[in-house]
Amino acid sequence: MSLVANETLDAKGLACPMPIVKTKKAIKNLDPGLVIEVQATDKGSTADIKAWSESTGHQYLGTVEDGEVLKHYIRKASEGETSEEKKHENVLDLDGLRSKIDGEENISILDVREPAEYAFGHIPGAVNIPLGELEERYEELNKDDDIHVICRTGNRSDLAAQKLSGKGYKNVKNIVPGMSDWQGPTEKNN
Repeated sequence: MSLVANETLDAKGLACPMPIVKTKKAIKNLDPGLVIEVQATDKGSTADIKAWSESTGHQYLGTVEDGEVLKHYIRKASEGETSEEKKHENVLDLDGLRSKIDGEENISILDVREPAEYAFGHIPGAVNIPLGELEERYEELNKDDDIHVICRTGNRSDLAAQKLSGKGYKNVKNIVPGMSDWQGPTEKNN
C-alpha cells in the first residue's frame, strides 16, 4: 500500500511534546482536506497524534511503521470541522503532588508514558497505562479514586485526563509539568 501525503514533516529523534508541537505548526499552513505525513521515532507519538487529532477535529488516518520510523497520516479539517484545543481544567503542580504523597493521602497516580519511559524512572506506586492503551484498560481504574495523571511534560497526561473525565471519572487531575521536572522519589524497573 502506497500512501501519498501532500506534505511531510520530519519529527524523527524528537520526544514528547515536540512531534505534536511541530505538527500543530505545520498543519496551520496546510489547506483543508490535504494530508500531512508526520515521521517520528517516539513510540508514544502514535497515541499523542491520534488523541490530539481527535481533540482538534482533524482526521487521524493511521500510522504505518517503516523500520524504526512511524509515519502518521492526518487529514486537515475544514474550518467548520475543527474545534479549539481543550485543556483539562483540574491541574495540580509537582509541589502539590509531592505534598499529597508526603502527607500519605489516598491518591492514585496514573503514569501514561510508554513502558520504556516508565521503567527508567517513575513515582513509587504509580500505575503505568500508556495513553495508547487507555481506552482498552479503563476498567483497571476506579472511577471513585482521586486519580493524578502524569507523563513526561504534562501534554500526554492532559489528553489522558480529558479522556478519563469524558468516561465519567470525577476526580482526575493533570500533573504539570511532569516527570521531566519531578524531584521526588523514583523507582526503576530495569
